[in-house]
Amino acid sequence: MCLAVPGKIVSIADHDDPLLRTGKVSFGGILKEVSLAYVPNADVDDYVIVHVGFALNVIDADEAEQTLQLLKGFN
Repeated sequence: MCLAVPGKIVSIADHDDPLLRTGKVSFGGILKEVSLAYVPNADVDDYVIVHVGFALNVIDADEAEQTLQLLKGFN
């Protein structure tokens, strides 16, 4: 089973090569550096779905918050 988790982009490090674009993404306060190569239009404060260090898709804030609340229920 694969799990992709929503996180909020808090900063972006642009690069000359768009495939090397990265961002700091917050997962409930835990910051991780994530590749943004697959979401070139993602911006700070956007929510993205992340799997194995790659942001795969931009999602709306309501969807992200709903998913995060569901994940908190598994504690």
